[in-house]
Amino acid sequence: MAEQSLKSKTAKGLFWGGLSNIAQQLLGLLFGIFLARILSIDDYGLIGMLTIFISISNTISESGFTAALTNRKEFRHEDYNAVFWFNIWVGIALYALLFFLSPFIADFFRRSELIDLSRILFLSIVFGAFGTAHNAVLFKRMMVREKAKMDLSALVLSGIIGVVLALSGYGYWALALQSLSYSAVGTFLRWCFVPWRPTFHFDFRPVKEMFAFGVNLLLTNVFMQINGNLFSVLLGKFYNAVEVGYYTQGNKWMSMGYMSIGGMINSVAQPLFTQINQERERQVQVLRKMIRFTAFISCPLMLGLGFIGEELIVIAVGDKWLPSVPILQLFCIWGMFLPIQFLYSQLAIAHEKSGFYLRSNVLVGIMQLVVACLMLRWGVLWMVFMHVVVNICVWFALWQWYVWKLIGLRPFDALRDIAPYLGSTLLIFAGVYFVTLPIENLWLSLVTKVALSAALYVGLMYGLKSVILRDCIDFVLGKKRL
Repeated sequence: MAEQSLKSKTAKGLFWGGLSNIAQQLLGLLFGIFLARILSIDDYGLIGMLTIFISISNTISESGFTAALTNRKEFRHEDYNAVFWFNIWVGIALYALLFFLSPFIADFFRRSELIDLSRILFLSIVFGAFGTAHNAVLFKRMMVREKAKMDLSALVLSGIIGVVLALSGYGYWALALQSLSYSAVGTFLRWCFVPWRPTFHFDFRPVKEMFAFGVNLLLTNVFMQINGNLFSVLLGKFYNAVEVGYYTQGNKWMSMGYMSIGGMINSVAQPLFTQINQERERQVQVLRKMIRFTAFISCPLMLGLGFIGEELIVIAVGDKWLPSVPILQLFCIWGMFLPIQFLYSQLAIAHEKSGFYLRSNVLVGIMQLVVACLMLRWGVLWMVFMHVVVNICVWFALWQWYVWKLIGLRPFDALRDIAPYLGSTLLIFAGVYFVTLPIENLWLSLVTKVALSAALYVGLMYGLKSVILRDCIDFVLGKKRL
């Protein structure tokens, strides 16, 4: 009965996580299309320059405590209460620090408007800090459906605010206030609907107990945020806001794709692995099935996004964004592997192996930094290309070895689980490319590529008797659990 309950929770979590993330990405796409057509490339570049400060501050404020709380076997109020008040004080301190550093940030990028813009945009750090403990409650209890409703509501309201401000001529302020309102509304909804409330009891001993585990996650996530936003800083410093805008747009479209998958996986992976972390053989079985499920979706979705990149960008946001297409296509190659990266990292976190998580990301991050600096003189395309190469060749090999050592999953078995879906996708896209090559109309080319590729992929999976496809169909029809 307990096993069936876990399967049911996992299946529902994947379903609602997938539905939520797809809906969020589609809504984000809709609002993004309006905003990208109205606003300038420079507007996006200015916001992109500040993203690294917000990302790092949010990571420091969260400090890895969501994962630490999830790994605890029992739900204790004092643990969440301590984390709540710790996040509040850290969030306020970080905002105060960045408030006074704003003139120096503006001087670094040589853009005086960043002073006022950053001081408003950085308020999202404080709003986010008020919701960290509530997010941990949602994550621990696998309340994926409830989180989906809150996130979608915040996205719709903030998107409307952004579009209205853009139409009113507010430029980059539209993007800033859209981001700020998303954080504020999301936190407000968590306070309204999450069944947990803090108390005025200041006991930080639970924070100290979780710190040894959380500090490795904190350092890892800070390092990942630095590397993830490194290009925006380098391009903003040594090039201009327009180059940052092209990079931001290409990366944003790729992120919308992989987050649809990664968000679904992340919503259930760590809680699931935590509950079975004493059963080695079962972990291997569960991980392999999740790898197959992830590859089944990520291979056609991410490579397909790159496949239709030119048509999609021109139709959606206009040909002024054409230079972002090759950036998108390169990132989509790595984006195909990112959801599997989420699986491996969540497995390590469930085993409380945050030390390796830190060391591996620092190693890959240092390599990315060196390569990005070496490629700087050659431009953003070479920087992105080498970024993808380093991640696939170094990161994937490193983590395959570690998962083998941790639970006994052989690298060959993982590659064998991925290969059928990757091979089928490449074969289908190669055929569709030659079929659609004579089509000059962008709309017709886009529709034909999507419809033909999807039909061939599902048909091929059905013909090969794919177990994952059958399980997905049966689950949707209510015949069985995943």
